[in-house]
Amino acid sequence: MNRLVILAPNWLGDAVMALPAVADVRREWPRAEIAIAARRPIAPLFQIVAEVNGVIDVERLDGGFDAALLLPNSFRSALLVARAGIRERWGYRTQWRAPLLTRAIEPTRGVHQAEYYQHLVHALGIPNGPMEPRLEVPRSLREIGARLLAGAGWRAGAPLVALAPGAAYGGAKRWPSESFAELARTLAGDGVQCVMIGAAADAPAAAEVSRTMPMLDLVGQTDLPTLAGVLVNCRALVTNDSGAMHLAAAAGVAVTAVFGPTDERATRPLGDAHRVLTHPVWCRPCMLRECPIDHRCMRGITAAAVAASARRNL
Repeated sequence: MNRLVILAPNWLGDAVMALPAVADVRREWPRAEIAIAARRPIAPLFQIVAEVNGVIDVERLDGGFDAALLLPNSFRSALLVARAGIRERWGYRTQWRAPLLTRAIEPTRGVHQAEYYQHLVHALGIPNGPMEPRLEVPRSLREIGARLLAGAGWRAGAPLVALAPGAAYGGAKRWPSESFAELARTLAGDGVQCVMIGAAADAPAAAEVSRTMPMLDLVGQTDLPTLAGVLVNCRALVTNDSGAMHLAAAAGVAVTAVFGPTDERATRPLGDAHRVLTHPVWCRPCMLRECPIDHRCMRGITAAAVAASARRNL
């Protein structure tokens, strides 16, 4: 193997959960040139992944590779690599794309998403290493993050907890804004500063929180490497089931994750430092974008319980 391209998953959380599989591939071919082909919003993540030699826009994929490993399940990803003329094309046998693959693997089911990606590379004959994603954030990014936080009002040295009130996919995944505000108010009473983080799309959710509890706000002001630099200056992250949850966990930041409609068995943050909070109701996990009833799975998780979890790392 001289040149291999790995097509990255399309969402931040999935991309982070794919890092153990990427590490497996690197151990198998330590001297190969390994590139990641990713969507533009996700591509910056892989600029700080040590196992990767380069990052390219998936829409500009060319045929200069010996093989392509497809982590997305989509038919379109298989069509892209076939049209690019890459001779070896490996991926799961999903969405009627098997004829486009040279090695089509039967997908596994009922496992954590990180294990799902590692199962694929194992089925291709590549030994698996640890399943927990790891991301080394360089000092330069840590310092950039600290400067951003200071500019937003962080008192250097004060305990800092990041809050991620947004979540892609739909409003059902979001813990209520009033709960985030109550949490921030509780932590402020302990002398803890809170900073809201997230993508530009999370700004409406963050604005709802800040209406009743103003705090540091970096939502929409960071790319993915810079966000990692901000997070590693924090003692903890409180978050919905989101991409930021996985980014923080991989960077070594303790996470308290609030899960409602989604299944924590498949997408929980991996590692002993993290805690998942749920409220047991008959209808979860429903996997719906919006709750058709009263959002009881999320409203039943109290700010006091979340604060107690976050305090473990202060």
